[in-house]
Amino acid sequence: MKKFTVFTFCVICTAMLYGQPRPDFGVQPRSREASANEGIAYYTLSGMRHGVNYFPKVRHPNVQYETGEKLLFDNYHSLDVIYDWLEIWAERYSDLVELYEVGRSYEGRPIMQITVTNRKTGRDTDKPAAFFEGGRHSGEVTASETVMWLAQYLLENYGKDPDITHLLDKRAIYLRPVNNPDGHNLYMHTAQSNRSTVRPFDNDGDGLLDEDPPDDLNSDGIIHTMRWKDEKNGNLIPDPGDPSGRIMKRVAPGERIYLSSTEGIDNDGDGRINEDGIGGLDLHRNYPENWRPHTEETGRGYRQGGAGEYPLSEPETRSVVAFLLSHPNIYVVNSMDTSVPMHLRPPSTSGSEERMYPEDLKWYRYFDELGKKITGYARAGDVYNDYGGGNPLFGHGPDFGYWYYGAVWYGDEIWNSGRFGDLNGDGLTDQIDMLIWDEKENEGEGFKDWEKIMHPDLGEVEIGGFDPKFFLQNPPARHLETWIRNQALFNIEMAGHLPELTWENIETKKIRSYKTDSADYQVKVSFKNSGKLPTAFKQAYLVKIVTRDRIVLELDTAGTSGGSLPYRILPDTGKKAGREGRDRNQPGSRLQPAGPVSRDVPFTDGGEVCTGVFNIRLYKKDELAGRASVYSTRGGVLKDRDFIIR
Repeated sequence: MKKFTVFTFCVICTAMLYGQPRPDFGVQPRSREASANEGIAYYTLSGMRHGVNYFPKVRHPNVQYETGEKLLFDNYHSLDVIYDWLEIWAERYSDLVELYEVGRSYEGRPIMQITVTNRKTGRDTDKPAAFFEGGRHSGEVTASETVMWLAQYLLENYGKDPDITHLLDKRAIYLRPVNNPDGHNLYMHTAQSNRSTVRPFDNDGDGLLDEDPPDDLNSDGIIHTMRWKDEKNGNLIPDPGDPSGRIMKRVAPGERIYLSSTEGIDNDGDGRINEDGIGGLDLHRNYPENWRPHTEETGRGYRQGGAGEYPLSEPETRSVVAFLLSHPNIYVVNSMDTSVPMHLRPPSTSGSEERMYPEDLKWYRYFDELGKKITGYARAGDVYNDYGGGNPLFGHGPDFGYWYYGAVWYGDEIWNSGRFGDLNGDGLTDQIDMLIWDEKENEGEGFKDWEKIMHPDLGEVEIGGFDPKFFLQNPPARHLETWIRNQALFNIEMAGHLPELTWENIETKKIRSYKTDSADYQVKVSFKNSGKLPTAFKQAYLVKIVTRDRIVLELDTAGTSGGSLPYRILPDTGKKAGREGRDRNQPGSRLQPAGPVSRDVPFTDGGEVCTGVFNIRLYKKDELAGRASVYSTRGGVLKDRDFIIR
């Protein structure tokens, strides 16, 4: 009964507080009305929450907010600029780019995507395809820039670089720069940041939604670290290795001086600072494979923070899955984040050898090593062991990508938070090394020197530390392009490994004659997978994302009448009876419906030739014209190779 009463009060409270100045949980900031009179613009969020739904707008100096004549990567780009460039490319490269909306975000923003392929060489769905996505996590905007760099590189090099030209002639690339436009917009236009969607969420379990977000106390547009002296409860001291006193070090009880938190106040008066900020759900825990709830009733089962109310509860994740399932020609995926850095892949809940087919795992390990050579990342491997140290993640994209979708699926982590190794030779890679790199390579812009201000609850505090947005979470803008270029080149290389079907030979020969002026002929149709990946992973067929590859013959029936055809397709006597591998057409008499005939063939490894054999009986006819095609869910389509049986 208590829970019901509190919940009812919260709903009433939310309705009263939505869109109003911050409730008096403790410290009351300036009212929205007073600030507006001072010329401050505000960014407003949708949804009912117990804290404020508006924040002062900021313009970060390393973000481009207006679209220029050229797309350069010495700055980050706002959502408006990104969407403008998608429109520019769709108009400028109309033979290569199709722009469309794939869904709407929680706040109703369009989620935009482009298909990049040479339309003159066939439909995108008739080609092997790759899908590259950024911007799932609000603040990990480097991934969005990677997708934009990749798009521009493909378009500007088509017709100039033979490899890129061949890639877009033979394959399709689907690009979604920002899957979470609400979070991306909040991050770029305010001091706030959040994990994923801006949907209100109770992070601290007190029945209130988003009631205690961080506060930009010094109005510099960034939520930095806040430290204050507390020799009784503190757990930090100035690091002895840093004479400037800027870096703090965690120590044992008895040596403590400081406490710290992110910049802010205790808005709800619960004794904690910033424990329930904007949102809290995680789009990367919302996939259907191995999903677990945020809470479970026994207390003995697995649960997953940020999972959402149910699998695919969030429109952003749902739009990804819906698009992929309606485009099973997609074979390679990279849905990117920051900042480890690492080439990150399935499994997320078990070791690689436990549940993956060895032939599929071989390819993942191949791409692990290939990726490290291209990007320079020191790490590559599975989420469960190589990233999580045996700790599972549930509802995770890589697990969906392999077990549910049967694809090569990476969730790469870009940027290293400024950790470039042991730069002072003390045997550690720590914040002192980050500070050394920042001063040497970044003109010291990644660290804000400690600034004293008066806090309404704590008295004198200091605000400073590393820039959480454009140093810890994303590269400084002057270093951005190196990271996004290397990541994009790895993605392009993976796309270049997609299957590619090419014709070999079609051989026809007479194998038997009959006194009744009929004869049996054998038609051998051969094609080659000139790509590197097999035409399907074994897992993709197990879960029936792909159908079997097949060869289809269309035979000339011109001049026939009365339903009687001048040929009969004979059963393949070399195969055992059963569902797998059987002819799709096994007529038992001379009278049969006109139409294509087909034969399933094995999935074909890269560089190998596949041959399908058809036995055909002609009746009182010296020759018969035909046309062959090959259909593969992920290998693509080969159309209309003519032949004559004579």
